[in-house]
Formats: sequence, C-alpha cells, structure tokens
Amino acid sequence: MPGSESLSCRHSPSLLVLGAALAHAAWNVLAHGTSRLGLPFLWCGALVSTLLWVGVVPLTGGFTPADAGGFLLGIAVSAVLHVAYMLVLQSGYRVGNLSTVYATARGTGPLLAVVAAIALLGERPSTVALVGVVAVVAGVVAIGLVDRRGAGRTGSQSIPGATPALGRSRSPRRLDPGILFGLLTGVAIAAYTIWDAHAVRAWDISPVAFMVGCTALEVPLFSVLLLARRRHRDVVAVARATWRQLVAFGILSPLSYILVLTAITIAPVALVALMRELSVVLVSLFGAFVLREGSPVARVAASAVVAGGIVLLAM
Repeated sequence: MPGSESLSCRHSPSLLVLGAALAHAAWNVLAHGTSRLGLPFLWCGALVSTLLWVGVVPLTGGFTPADAGGFLLGIAVSAVLHVAYMLVLQSGYRVGNLSTVYATARGTGPLLAVVAAIALLGERPSTVALVGVVAVVAGVVAIGLVDRRGAGRTGSQSIPGATPALGRSRSPRRLDPGILFGLLTGVAIAAYTIWDAHAVRAWDISPVAFMVGCTALEVPLFSVLLLARRRHRDVVAVARATWRQLVAFGILSPLSYILVLTAITIAPVALVALMRELSVVLVSLFGAFVLREGSPVARVAASAVVAGGIVLLAM
C-alpha cells in the first residue's frame, strides 16, 4: 500500500499483529520442543492444521477468489516456500538454541522483507519507521549473538523412532550452526512474506482460504519427502506421542499467519513484518528463564531494544 497511509490505518492492524506475535511465539516454542521428530511431525502438523481450519473457510469468505487461477498459483508457490521454511527452521532448532535461531531468523526475514517491499511493492516507510527498523534489526541480531558460545540447548522431546539429535558441541571459532540456519530461515520468511502479500492483494483471496489451501498442499509435499527418506513408518508413533502438541500447533501456526495476512491487506508489508518482532522478545525471555539458555540480562536488554523499535514503528 502507498506510504502515504493515514495514521489511523497504520494503527488499525496493531491488535492483529500483536495476536499474531503471541501465537507465533507459542508455536515456535512447540516446534523447538519437537524438533527431533523431523518430517513425521511436520506432515502431521500440516494435516491437522488443514482439518482444524477448513471448517472456518465458509465463515470467512469461502474459496471464492476473483481469480481461481491466481488462487491456485498463489497457494502452490506459498506451499513450496512454507515447506522450505519449516524444514530449515526445524533443522535449526535441532542444532541451535531456541532464541538464537528464532531471533536470527526474525531479524533477517523482516529486514529482507522491508527491502523487498520498498523495491518491489513501492512502499515508503516514514523516517521514524526506518529508525524503528534499525532498532528492531539491531535488537534481534544482538539476541541471536548473545548465546554464540553456548554449549547446548534443552527442551526437545525424545520419541521412539525419531531422528537422533545432532551433535551439540561447538567451537567458539566457528559460526554457530543455529545462526546459519537462522539466516536461511530468514530468507525463507522474506520470500513467503512478499509472495503471500502479493497473492492475497492481487487476487483478492481470503486469508483463511489462502492459509488452508497452502497447508493442504503441504501435506503431499511432505509425503514425498517422507517416502524419499523412509520416515513414513514413524508417522503413527509420532502422532500418538504428540497429539496434544499437534492440536496446539494446528491451531496456533495457521492462526498466527492468518492474522498477519489480514493485517497485510490493510497496512504496508514492511510495517507488519517489523511489528511481528514482538515475538522475538517473548521467545527470548522464554529461552532465558525457562530453558535457561544463559545470559538473561543481555537477552532482556536486547529484547528491550526490539520493543523500543516496535514502539517507533507504531507511531
């Protein structure tokens, strides 16, 4: 949307993005805890998400986009991008600390999304908003680097048949693998954020219908990967052991992005992408005080910088 939007329009998506940040932080904590389970959990998560939300579609506009071809193209590309996102995110959580991976990803993704929104969508953030961008990016990068010399992480589940966790010993002279996977996750975030914003705007697609279509297409994509890696036999065991987590994931993961897609239809992509970074604060605090990932003071200080940047973005 044009950068000349009114102040009221800038404030209208705030509650949507706040709700999205809370839901996003919650499901990422779940994803971190089940990261050893690999593809079986992701396959189950996509299936459960589709089944839980498909009944909401008729209540939120239905599958009636102005351009059916555009709808199919939109969800097809989005499904591929989201599968790539989930794979690199889960890989990162297997080898890195929760807050390191999450903060690095959330810092990289919005930065790239802002650049792309300016270059491709013609958005022009205000000077104050650009200062907020700098603060948010600086804060999330600081959070991601706080635990660079950490020795490990906690909180993953151990399920029979699941892929063993990768080695956790790290040399301080090498790049933390959590940061590397966080950067890759950030690239995926930027890609799907820009594409999905284009799709729901250009083809007038209901956010709920778009998300359900996307998760439905993720199921066959994950099925191919399951068969190729011979992990399909683990699906039943994982589903039985983690059905509570799967229900929570199936509700929260789509909800977080449905709220974001709705906000994107009434506010600039750059603004929405950066305001979502409140979730970095929540995840960082969870990692510091619940998972005891270390350096809580530094994490809280960096989170405060993120919060300050969010305030500037909302002004």
